[in-house]
This record gives sequence, structure tokens and C-alpha cells, in this order.
Amino acid sequence: MTDPIEPSTSTSDPNLNLSPSTLLLPRREPFEHGLLPIQKLIFADPVQALTPLKQKLVSSSTHRVDSAALADALQISLDHARLVLETLALVLHSESDPLVSARPEDVDSVGADLRDLIMFLYIQSYKRLLPRPHKDSAAVADVWPSTSAFDGYLSALSPLQLVRCNTRRFMPSQADEEAHQLSYLKKHLANILSLLSEPVEGEGEESLVLTMEGFEHLGFLIQFGDKGSEGVPLSEAAPFFANSDPDMPAVPVPASQVHDWLLQNIASSLEHVTEKISAKENGPPSGSDQDVAMADASPSSAKASPSVRSPCFIEGVSKSSYIKQASDLKNSSVKVINCHDSVIYILAPLRYATIYGCSDATVVLGAVGKAVRIEHCERVHVIIAAKRVCIVNCRECVFFLGVNHRPLIVGDNHKLQVAPYNTFYSKLEEHMTEVGIGTTINRWDEPLALGVIDPHDSLSHPAGVSDAQAESAALLDPDQFTNFLIPNWFEGESTGLTKDNPFPLPDAYLTSQQRNQKNLGEIKQILREAPLEENRKRELSCALHVYFKDWLYASGNIRQLYCLQGD
Repeated sequence: MTDPIEPSTSTSDPNLNLSPSTLLLPRREPFEHGLLPIQKLIFADPVQALTPLKQKLVSSSTHRVDSAALADALQISLDHARLVLETLALVLHSESDPLVSARPEDVDSVGADLRDLIMFLYIQSYKRLLPRPHKDSAAVADVWPSTSAFDGYLSALSPLQLVRCNTRRFMPSQADEEAHQLSYLKKHLANILSLLSEPVEGEGEESLVLTMEGFEHLGFLIQFGDKGSEGVPLSEAAPFFANSDPDMPAVPVPASQVHDWLLQNIASSLEHVTEKISAKENGPPSGSDQDVAMADASPSSAKASPSVRSPCFIEGVSKSSYIKQASDLKNSSVKVINCHDSVIYILAPLRYATIYGCSDATVVLGAVGKAVRIEHCERVHVIIAAKRVCIVNCRECVFFLGVNHRPLIVGDNHKLQVAPYNTFYSKLEEHMTEVGIGTTINRWDEPLALGVIDPHDSLSHPAGVSDAQAESAALLDPDQFTNFLIPNWFEGESTGLTKDNPFPLPDAYLTSQQRNQKNLGEIKQILREAPLEENRKRELSCALHVYFKDWLYASGNIRQLYCLQGD
């Protein structure tokens, strides 16, 4: 990539005032859920590639772009172009943009705003922060399960070896990632502003100006304050647009002036975040970020973060159950990290969710209105109602899905299975309605496999692997499909209206379910009517208990018994 446009260092403008109470922060969502491993979207020089693209697409009078126009401009398939628009819709900063609320069949007729699209394409060159190496490999070996047979498939570190190097203490913290994203924005700010600006007659620095509307589109990448969508609008935080007359169009501002003001804000934020990281590293080892509330292995000790922007962490749960309802969460995002041999229930409406580094666990997510990312997991059952699911570097996992978009499969995956959604709780449909998930479209059985290598990770990989397609997921055999029962812990409280699985089952799975129920009824009837002596009944009961116990362990359903323990 060529060096970004050299920034101006002038800071003498008296309008460049910093507000100490509102720090500039990067929006996490585009960097965490908006990166697609499609090689043609990653440009060695984004400005050189996107400037002519912008000129080509700007011919539309509405400044909105559909899949066909994008596919033609980038020379990508229609499927990939549509994936770009759908992914952009899930990470947009403005909930009022019509693409956010568009039904899947209307995405093309609505199209994407060109300025948001250009920024989305620009950050596809972003490289994620590398995890810190573990200082004691012997300690890791003691904690983690034995090495997988698949380890070593890639050079350097396989997915599970990589995640085994990353207990919470050694993986990047939210503050680390925030500093990394701020540094990226600082380096590329001039380029980004040049793509949002409009030329005017003149020479030198003043030849590019930024309108207030163009400035607001920077909200895709940055925000002021820590309250997410409830934060300070960019134009109100900026001194050059703050007092604009709502009845009069705001006067465009030289891009160089915007650049200098933002650079000062980024520098102030970087200093604040760096101090936070330094305090954490030099302070007592707690394993927790200071900017977010953490949840440890005991559900009762979990606290909601005071910031809507910060995700709620559920971490390190082992051989137990963890239950969270909507009333327990003040956050719109959740991260489930390094949980093992457990059942995690998060029965709440969410915007985003991440499941990372879990093994031999069952995770039930209520309703996720934007996107779910599941990464570095092994032998995990995940039950999700969501708009979009992205599965990365997972092995021997089963995903029971109610999803409105095709599940994405990325990276070094092995022996994955997908199945239709298989559970419910009383407020499920209420939560789905709240976050905008429909039940009439479930694309669980249409997984879309992208590349084996994620170019956004800063890892070196063997030559020739980068173009390989990820291993897709098989459909679960209908005979293996079972309903998952969520215990009703809160029977005395007000309940919702959901009495059954809201997603219709495909015929094969419905038939299998009905057959299993019929067989169960017949077996119960036979056992009731069997003319057995008492000692024979005891022998039969013992045999059934043995087979049932074997089935619990073989199927992984032993985890559900943790719910019966006195937590």
C-alpha cells in the first residue's frame, strides 16, 4: 500500500477546540463484523482503486448503489456484491438509513449510500491486531485439551493452537484493539477524507471541501462519547458545523481543517487509551479491561457495563451453567469467551454477539438483530436466532440456526454441521420482533464458504493456501435432530407468548421429530403394560439408566444437567 496523503501539521486554528468530556472513539462494529475475506475487495492502494470507482458509481442521481452496479464496477460475482450490501447494512452507523430496515428481497432496490460503501470498501485493507504470545507454553498445555488432530494444517499456528495461546490475559483487550483502530484511522484519515470530500475551484489545500452531510458519514468509523448510537452527533461535536442554521445549508469546510481537528481528537484519545493500557499492565493482574464490566465464572457476580458501547463479557465459565435475561443486561452486545464444558443461556435481544475460544459447550443466544461471529471453537453446539452468522476456524461444531441471511463460513474449519433452529423460550418472539428478525425466511441450509485464509489477520500462511475455499458445513442428519429444552427458571414471573419453535421445520426434520415422539409414546406404553416381576423391573430400569447416561455423554446433552445444579 502506498503511504497515505501526508497530513498537515498546522494546529494554530482557534476553532480546533478539544472537548475533554467527549473523546473520539472508533466504532467497533465495522472492524469486528464488517470485514469480508474476498480478495478483490482488498486493495494495495485504496485511494487509487476507490477514486475511479467512486467517479464511476456517482453517476446515479440518488447516490445509491445496487448489487449489479457494484458487481460490474469491482468485477465480482452478483452473490459477492449482494453480500457486500447485506454486510454493510449490518454495521451501518445510522439506523435511519433505508438499507438497515430493508427486507432481504428489497436490498437491491434500496441500494447502499455511495459514501458509506466507499468507507466500507476502504477498511477492507485493515489488519487485525495480533494476539500476544503466551509466556508459558507448559501452563497452556496443562489448561487446554490435548492437541487436535487437525493442528498443524496451516504453518506457524493453527486456529486452535492460536487460541490456546490466548487466555483472556494475553489476547488483545478492548483497550488494545481500540488503540490499534485509532492508529489505523490516524494513518489513513487524510485518504478517507479525500474520498468523502468534493473538489472546488482553487489550488492547494483548499481545493477539497467537506459538506456537513459528507462529514456525518464519518460516523461509520468514528463517534464521540461512549454511548453508541446515543452519543453526540458528529456535526454537533465539530466546531465548524455545531452552530449551523437548521433552515440553511451549512457552508462546506476545507478538508484540511477537518483533518487537523480530527487528528487532534485522535491524538487525545490515543493518549487516554494508552494510559489505560499502561495502568492495566503495571497494575495488579486482574485479567479484566478497565473500560468494560467483566463476568467471571460465577453468573451472580457478573455486572452490566455502564457504557452501552462496551460489550458484556461472559468469560471462563467451566462445568456449570450461566443464565442471563434481558433484565440482567444493559448492553446491546455480548462476548462469550473461553467457556468450556458448560451451557450458556443469553435469553435477551442483542445487536451483536461474539463466541470465541469455547469448547465442549452449548451456547443459546436469544435474538441477535445484527450479526454473530463464532471463532476458534471446538465441539460446541450453538443455538441462535439472528440476522447473520459468521463461522470462523471452528471444528466439530453443530449450529442450530434461525437466520435471515446465508451463514458465512470462513477459514480453517472441519466437520461442521448446520441444522434448523430447535428451541424456544417464552419471550423469544417478543425479542425477535424488537431486533427485527423474521421467521418466514430461514437460510440455515445455504452456507456460503469463503476463503481459508482471512487476509485481515496479520499472520503469515503457506503459499497457495490463500486462494483455497473454506470447507463448508454438512446438513445434520434429520434422524439426529432433537429439540433443545430451555428450563423455565422464572415460572413465577410474567411470561411471554412464545409456546413453540417460531421457525417452521423443513419436512424431513418435522417428520423425524414426529416419528421420535411417536416411538417414545409407544415405548412408554409397552413399559407400562409389560408383565414383569419387581426384580425384572429393577433390572430394566438400571439398563435404561445406563443407556441414557451413555447417550447423555455421547450427544453432549450431559451439559444440560448443569442447569439442575445449585448454582
